[in-house]
Amino acid sequence: MTEKITLVDENNNITGYEEKLKVHQLGLLHAAFSIFIFNDKEEMLIQKRHPAKYHSGGLWANSCCSHPRQDEIIDQAIHRRLREELGFDCPLKKIFDFTYRVEFENGLIEHELDNVFLGRFNGPVHPNPQKIQDVKWLKLDDLASDIKNRSAQYAYWFKRAWPRVIKFISHYGAL
Repeated sequence: MTEKITLVDENNNITGYEEKLKVHQLGLLHAAFSIFIFNDKEEMLIQKRHPAKYHSGGLWANSCCSHPRQDEIIDQAIHRRLREELGFDCPLKKIFDFTYRVEFENGLIEHELDNVFLGRFNGPVHPNPQKIQDVKWLKLDDLASDIKNRSAQYAYWFKRAWPRVIKFISHYGAL
């Protein structure tokens, strides 16, 4: 069975559903989410995407990211995916959304309305080896420096969201 994901318009209204690969082949605008998890040491959890991912494999990204499935509301999807990828769940708060479009070298197109969430978690992380190559907690200054110095090692959407996440947490805190 092929997974269908949620198509949206520029205002995040659902316009339909389509098979995930086809969405990325045609560059259709679809709903997505990016989760940024922090701990009490003011570190952020990042993941290295599994090399077999259909795009951006082997790149570092935010804690968790994916798409809501057909007939799944985003609040269900964010918690489902945290459990599937990282083996834990925690309260999450939406802080903003943004739209982006990027074409990858393999011909696939990511055109997402990305809903960005923050969470706080201090327990053990159990990454799913079928989804994630590696995880690590980094101090924000160290992460900012690494993104600046090794930009090509980070996923496009993460680099787009990162400045706004930092602005939010510098103003309001990381939950």
